[in-house]
Amino acid sequence: MISSLEVLDTCRDGLIPSAALSAAGMNSHVVETLLRCGELVRVRRGIYAIGETWRSASLDGRYATFVRATALAAGRPLVFSHLSAASLHGLPIVGPWPKAVHVLSSRASGGNTARFTTSHQATASRTETVLLAGCRATSLARTLVDVAASSTFLIGVTMMDHALRVDAERMEAEVKRGIRPVAALTKDVLLGELAAGRPHSGAVQAERAIAFANPLSATPGESLSRVRIHELGFEVPELQVHFCVDGRDFWVDFYWRRVRKMAEFDGELKYTRGIVLADRDPGEVVFQEKKREDMLRTRANSFDRWVWEIAYSPRRFFDFLTDHGIPRA
Repeated sequence: MISSLEVLDTCRDGLIPSAALSAAGMNSHVVETLLRCGELVRVRRGIYAIGETWRSASLDGRYATFVRATALAAGRPLVFSHLSAASLHGLPIVGPWPKAVHVLSSRASGGNTARFTTSHQATASRTETVLLAGCRATSLARTLVDVAASSTFLIGVTMMDHALRVDAERMEAEVKRGIRPVAALTKDVLLGELAAGRPHSGAVQAERAIAFANPLSATPGESLSRVRIHELGFEVPELQVHFCVDGRDFWVDFYWRRVRKMAEFDGELKYTRGIVLADRDPGEVVFQEKKREDMLRTRANSFDRWVWEIAYSPRRFFDFLTDHGIPRA
């Protein structure tokens, strides 16, 4: 039974329609049994995934799977937009993904919500779309503008920071390889997209997010920190500032030049897993970070660190910034 599920899973890139289960000889009683024992998970009505695969997926991956399942179950072409398109583009989010999918519709007026689906009116006469993971979605620029206009300032900035940074890195890599690069995503491109498809509401909010976005923000945690610093009324720092100490080059996440204060967002990933660790012992990574910090302290009045839990809580972060003498705006 399990091997049959794995074959079905492979054929449809992780999604198994109920019709495929029936064709494989699994009636409704068998399917319910598989659901109860966790071998199968119902992603949405009529679409399933292997339980182990679903449970091991990240929250980002689960929402993207939910979006793809919606496309498979629809029976008609869909154009995903807003946060659903953002998920397909691989953009990060701070906070939870929505429980519904977002699609464009020529018949929608504003944002109409049905069960698990929110429809938005296509504001431009001809909306540019791209194919992602087998799904049709709004372009990256259009998606970023739509998200910034309809979500929180934090979510809009986090996604724009990421997209601007990744595309700048892509362009730089192509130039080094001698490839004529496709024009990079820029703030001017985003402002042009905002003007071309002026949203029904949230245009001012989107413009504010575009103005604040910065490709030097290297992680969602840094974007979160920067937005919180701004919203809490503290002076927004310079990002990724270079220092040369004893002939060695270093960059720090945040720097307040006027008061010579350095700070960094400390992501747990740095010490536990991922390409940053690069098969090194976590203790060695911590030791090297301590040596780096000691060298940088010779160029500053103070060096502070904070973690996700502090930056995510406005109250805790306000107290932290105040206690550590971060200058007010």
